[in-house]
Amino acid sequence: MLTNCDLERRVDTSDEWITSRTGIKERRIAADGEFTSTFATRAATRALEMAGVTAEEIDLIIVATVTPDFPFPATACLVQNNLKASRAAAFDVSAACSGFLYGISITEKMIATGSIRKGLVIGAEVLSRIVDWSDRNTCCLFGDGAGAVVVGSGDDGTGILSTHIHSDGSYWELLHQPACGNRTPASQKVVDDRLAHIRMQGNDVFKLAVRAMDDVAHEALHANGLTLADLDLLIPHQANRRIIDAIGKRLGLPEEKVFVNVHKYGNTSAASIPIALDEANRTGALQPGNLVLFDAFGGGLTWGAVLVRW
Repeated sequence: MLTNCDLERRVDTSDEWITSRTGIKERRIAADGEFTSTFATRAATRALEMAGVTAEEIDLIIVATVTPDFPFPATACLVQNNLKASRAAAFDVSAACSGFLYGISITEKMIATGSIRKGLVIGAEVLSRIVDWSDRNTCCLFGDGAGAVVVGSGDDGTGILSTHIHSDGSYWELLHQPACGNRTPASQKVVDDRLAHIRMQGNDVFKLAVRAMDDVAHEALHANGLTLADLDLLIPHQANRRIIDAIGKRLGLPEEKVFVNVHKYGNTSAASIPIALDEANRTGALQPGNLVLFDAFGGGLTWGAVLVRW
């Protein structure tokens, strides 16, 4: 765990400065020998146990991540091997903070067409290894972690009602990792110029995030003939408290209908919604029959929503 007080000793910042601007108090950081596949496998194992499903029953594994263990093979293939899920196809999805919702959308569509019966969708990140720890504007934001869900078909009226995903590549420079792809391969210059780290234009991202998350929330509800009054819980991407509060206010939702845990984990990108979902479920914030909306925005730019009857 890395607290704001720990960061005070690394960069020119303070607990008060970080808390007032982001709402974040602490974040989890991977130890040496822990990787995205480590966290993804752990989260997947817990999801399978909770669902009462064996690894051999899984037909598809998707890992949503921007911090894979390797450029290739896919981290999902490493997870497949760790789980011994021998029947499952496996691949990664790169849609930044929206990646988990992209993975849910793909899996839901494949189940609907009969291509698969059960899928495992994992959001997992080790962002600490691409954070510039000398940049006080970004190093305080990000954390490591993973969450996972098992997705299957059902006929009791619960489950995924609809998924909605979008992107606009014209804004790609607002949030990106400049180097270590084939456009700018790894080199000593990349290291010296700190180009392997996250770059973000925070104010522009904030404005676009709130607008897009508001729009896609309304899109999801409208597609199902529902209104905000029908919604029991919003689980938004945990980017920072200011964005969460802004989207809650824009949607007119009371605080008790917006799940927040960003203060404990920071921005874990594709992992944030499944981590929040698991915590909401385990703490009783979610009840059977609740109407739940997942709402995310991330680099790409990408955004999306998934509406679920719990």
